[in-house]
Amino acid sequence: MNKPEYKKVKFPPAVSDVTDEDILFEDNHLIAVNKRAGDIVQVDSTGDESLDEKVKKYIAKKYNKPNGAFLGVVHRLDRPVSGVILFAKTSKALDRVNKKFKEREMKKTYWAVVRNRPEIPEGNLVHWLVKNPQKNVTKAFDHEVAGSQRAELNYKLIGELNGYYLIEVDPITGRPHQIRVQLSTLNCPIVGDNKYGYPRGSLKKSICLHARKLSFLHPVKLEPVEIFAPLPHDGFWERFETFSS
Repeated sequence: MNKPEYKKVKFPPAVSDVTDEDILFEDNHLIAVNKRAGDIVQVDSTGDESLDEKVKKYIAKKYNKPNGAFLGVVHRLDRPVSGVILFAKTSKALDRVNKKFKEREMKKTYWAVVRNRPEIPEGNLVHWLVKNPQKNVTKAFDHEVAGSQRAELNYKLIGELNGYYLIEVDPITGRPHQIRVQLSTLNCPIVGDNKYGYPRGSLKKSICLHARKLSFLHPVKLEPVEIFAPLPHDGFWERFETFSS
């Protein structure tokens, strides 16, 4: 397999604003959105409108807030990744959810589609990752090296469909590009992710990695919350909805 070229990807213009259909969960403290692949969570050098700004506009319009709405970003998803992402609607919720992420009390589950069947269908991966910010690419090592961060995840093969394999991933740590680079070490690059070894990228500038579920204890109500994100309806992803979570 040829070594992938690292180049800046130009994404298509952002699609429509956030609507009721995009909202997966909302109360007075939190709001969860089913992020579309291609949306950026926070503004970056591209200058494209970010998802947090779209959500702020949604809240301001829904609740008639002419001076705008507070919104706190508590975690991120890579631009080509879809799925559930959580925001805080109050500063109290923001502080408490940030603490939960730091203490690894937020359980995240991802679905990834790959072309190669993993040799071992279920397992635990531990690597030390080093990110190159200039190329926006992360490299995995099987031992600690200078400047590296420990990364760990559990994975399980949960289905096969027309020569594609569906892998469920439970990350234990949250590192930049962690799932993408760690699955590539299994010779299972994610479909469309030519940055990490898939032979061709998606014309939609997306990859087949979806944040499927987020589970946690509500930071204010102290009640269990489980948020599911339906798969994208793009002619490919939705065929995997038949597999259980």
